[in-house]
Amino acid sequence: MSVQGKTIVRRAVCPGSFDPITNGHLDIIERASRLYDVVHIAVLINKSKQGLFTVEERIQMIEEVSAEYGNVVVESHHGLLVDYCRDRNIPAIVKGLRAVSDFDYELQMAQMNIGLSGVETLFVPTSPTYSFLSSSLVKEVAAYGGDVSHLVPALVHRRLVARIAERK
Repeated sequence: MSVQGKTIVRRAVCPGSFDPITNGHLDIIERASRLYDVVHIAVLINKSKQGLFTVEERIQMIEEVSAEYGNVVVESHHGLLVDYCRDRNIPAIVKGLRAVSDFDYELQMAQMNIGLSGVETLFVPTSPTYSFLSSSLVKEVAAYGGDVSHLVPALVHRRLVARIAERK
């Protein structure tokens, strides 16, 4: 887009742990990719949590399953999300909301983020198909042998099943 001879690139970030990425995450990422020129996926590092997949593995899976969108950049980040946004000149955070229970927490975060840095948060309602879905639930069901193949991309499902088998 060009305004008064200046090229404007609309950027947003979709943050999360993505351990692993689910079809619900992809739904939000795909929708954001249609609204923004560049969508950054910030894989947030929480040193106090031991993930099922390493940060590098998560980044690789996200890059593979989001490649078709053509405008997604995947990186890791440790620290405040607003710092990530400031360093990359990203004015908007896109968050999926599954239920009313998500809204209370996410609204507080959005208000903190705009107060700290002026970064706006846009809430996207999750598709009803994925309104119950979380990475934690997928891992738990898969660990007990439940079929989660319809909840994650095929490549993620293969790696999830293999990782759980390794840990037994």
